[in-house]
Amino acid sequence: MPRPYPPEFRQRAIALVREGRQVKQTATDLGIHEVTLHSWLRQDDIDHGRRPGDSTQEAAELRAARQRIRQLEQELEILKRASKWLEEEEGVDPKGRTR
Repeated sequence: MPRPYPPEFRQRAIALVREGRQVKQTATDLGIHEVTLHSWLRQDDIDHGRRPGDSTQEAAELRAARQRIRQLEQELEILKRASKWLEEEEGVDPKGRTR
């Protein structure tokens, strides 16, 4: 899902609040929801070690690892099915003869 706000916009919004502006007023001025700005502030605190949690980079790495695991599991399932199919076909002579 694409992010609707560019990182520069997010950083500027966070900087305005960190400079002392109120969250509600900043959100209104920028045309974003107050909860959205609170989420950005919370994630910024996590990224800078001021709050426990998964940083943005860690979350991206975890997401990529899970995607790779899903891909590998699908490939393994395909190989298992192919192996099973080949085992079943092993007893049949390609020329139609049986022993």
